Amino acid sequence: MDMNTDVVYLNGEFMPMDQAKISPLDRGFLFGDGIYEVVPSYAGKLVGFSLHLERMQKGLDTIGIKLFKTLDEWRELFETLINKNGAGNLGVYLHVSRGADVKRFHAYPEGVSPTVFAFTFEIAAATVADKKFVKKFKVTSTEDLRWKRCQIKSTSLLGNVMHFQQGVDAGVNEILLHNTKGHLTEAAACNVFIVKDGKVFTPPLDNQILAGVTRNMLLDILRNYSDLDVQEVVITMEQVKQADEVWLTSSSKELAPVVELNGQPIGDGEVGAVWEFAQRLFSANKFFY
Repeated sequence: MDMNTDVVYLNGEFMPMDQAKISPLDRGFLFGDGIYEVVPSYAGKLVGFSLHLERMQKGLDTIGIKLFKTLDEWRELFETLINKNGAGNLGVYLHVSRGADVKRFHAYPEGVSPTVFAFTFEIAAATVADKKFVKKFKVTSTEDLRWKRCQIKSTSLLGNVMHFQQGVDAGVNEILLHNTKGHLTEAAACNVFIVKDGKVFTPPLDNQILAGVTRNMLLDILRNYSDLDVQEVVITMEQVKQADEVWLTSSSKELAPVVELNGQPIGDGEVGAVWEFAQRLFSANKFFY
C-alpha cells in the first residue's frame, strides 16, 4: 500500500479505513465491553509503549477477555501500522472488545473471539518545556459522577464524555473531578498534579482514578532525576484552589499547565517554573519506557 494513507489493523489484517467492517452485534458496540489504549509516537518512536501494553493486558485480564500477545508481537503490529501511515507524529489507538456473539445478552459469551482494532491519528508535536510558548489550560470542576471502577481503561466512556462536555459547555479545556468528600480524583481525560511550596502532589491510585501512563512515568522521572519532594496523597479541592501550580497529564498532552480554575487564577495565573523543570525532565527521558 502507498504511504500516508488511512491504513488500519483489524483482526490480523491491515486495510484502508473505509474497508474495515465490524459486526453490529460486537459487544464493544452493544455494551462498550472492551479495553483500549492510546500510545503516542514521534517520528516512529513510541512513548511508554511497554507500560501501555502492560496496562492493556491487565485490563483484559480484569474483565475476562482472553487475548494474549507478547510485547514484541504488539510492537511489530504498532510499528507496521505507524510505517504504513507515514511515521510522523502519530497516536496509535488500540481497541480490544470481547467480540461478536449471535445475540444480545448481558453475560459473557463462550467461544467468541475478541475483536482487535487499531488505527493512527495525527497528534501535535511533542511539548516544548518553555513557559512562553506552551498552551495554557483553563478548567472548571464538578462532582465525579462516573462509575466506581475508573481504574479499568474501559471503552465505556460515556461518564467521562459527559463530564468533558460540561467543560466544553463552560468554555474551558478540561474539568477537574472530586468525590463526595471534596477530594480531587482526576480530570475527564487526564490525571492531575498540584505544586505547593515547591512540592509536587498527586492523588494516590484507587478505584476512582486511572493509572495514567504519563502520570506513572512522570512520578518515576521526578523521583529518579530530581530532588523534588513528590507525594501521592489525598488532595482536597480547597488545596487545588490554593496551589501554586496545577498540571494535567496524559499521553497526548504530556504535562499541561493549568492557569485558571472556575474563573479564578491558579497561583499568579501564569505557567510555573516547576512545570518547566518537570516537562524538561520528562521530555529528556520519555522514550526510555
